[in-house]
Amino acid sequence: MPHAMQEIQSGAASRAFVIGVAGGTGSGKTTVSRRIWETVGRERIAYLQHDNYYKDQSQLTPEERARTNYDHPDSLETSLMVRHLRELRAGRPVDIPVYDFTMDNRSKETLRVNPAKVILVEGILIFAEPDLCELMDMRIFVDTDADIRFIRRLRRDIVERGRSLESVVKQYLGTVRPMHLEFVEPSKRYADIIVPQGGDNRVAMEMIVSRIQALLSDA
Repeated sequence: MPHAMQEIQSGAASRAFVIGVAGGTGSGKTTVSRRIWETVGRERIAYLQHDNYYKDQSQLTPEERARTNYDHPDSLETSLMVRHLRELRAGRPVDIPVYDFTMDNRSKETLRVNPAKVILVEGILIFAEPDLCELMDMRIFVDTDADIRFIRRLRRDIVERGRSLESVVKQYLGTVRPMHLEFVEPSKRYADIIVPQGGDNRVAMEMIVSRIQALLSDA
């Protein structure tokens, strides 16, 4: 953590400064990331979500796709994200995949992300992937109680993804909770900053945003 803070304050790094935001499903990491993005300015931050790098499953039937363990590192094409992150750090734009959760498959569309002084990377498993984690200059873990995380996921999957209550509960007990305990929770030890209560933690959010703005003003 001291190394990350010193580098932010000095603005010494000539390349882009990479910030990772991790946490369990429903922890509020997307809220934290988007508040950083909106407050600092969208045009000043390159924003990548690990969720967009779920592997293409065109070769599978809809039933087989539905059985995919989306909370295991093997479900993601992290190597592609690592390449994209290196390209952005080198000042080159990338075209990232777009994942459609209503189809459990990648969309045919891509999203252009332009390089910026700050790169924001978000996902539940980003600290569990050594090649990805080592590219980050600051690591933020959003820590939220399991019951709150489950309720948030339940609402999201029913409202936004058209899932049934039964399917959400089955997936949570079958893969989400076990994978959280195996991969996500242990990865918290790699965090420089742990944020309880997510985006509702005003003090933490003000501190993080002020550090990023200091970096940008020194650039």
